Amino acid sequence: MNRVINSELEHAKLLLGLGQVCTDVLSMHEVVGSSIKEIPFVSERISAGFPSPAQDYVDKLMDMNEHLIRNEAATFIVKVCSLSMINAGIDINDELVVDRSLEAKNNDIVVALIENEFTVKRLKIEGSKIWLKAENPDYQDIYFNEGQKLIVWGVVTFILKNVRKRS
Repeated sequence: MNRVINSELEHAKLLLGLGQVCTDVLSMHEVVGSSIKEIPFVSERISAGFPSPAQDYVDKLMDMNEHLIRNEAATFIVKVCSLSMINAGIDINDELVVDRSLEAKNNDIVVALIENEFTVKRLKIEGSKIWLKAENPDYQDIYFNEGQKLIVWGVVTFILKNVRKRS
């Protein structure tokens, strides 16, 4: 299992832009920190069942850059274009926050590069055996043959999902 260095990001974006790659990743964008984006944060827990009386106050402001990004220089966002991870809550057009500085561990969801093809899958490690698990039974897991190279591009840390469907 290898990691991708920063200079390979431009090559990867070039592959995606030229349409040479059939992939789970539609597009890739570097995170560029510009200004602080703060939104109101209410610390009171909200029930998903029967509603409780609402509190009409904000405890503090939450900086979304600080909340979503640990290492700005190593963080990027990819847009998903397949259903291979639907059972992990990742749908088509979801955007994934990916941190390249994190060491991938067993059960992490990762963006990987396999033979010039990007994919988003769950990393599985059992002893010396490493494979990528699809979270949809309609998609095959990816197993590696002798000499085949797995490059972990980065570890998915957040899913950005638009839950309000536009008509």
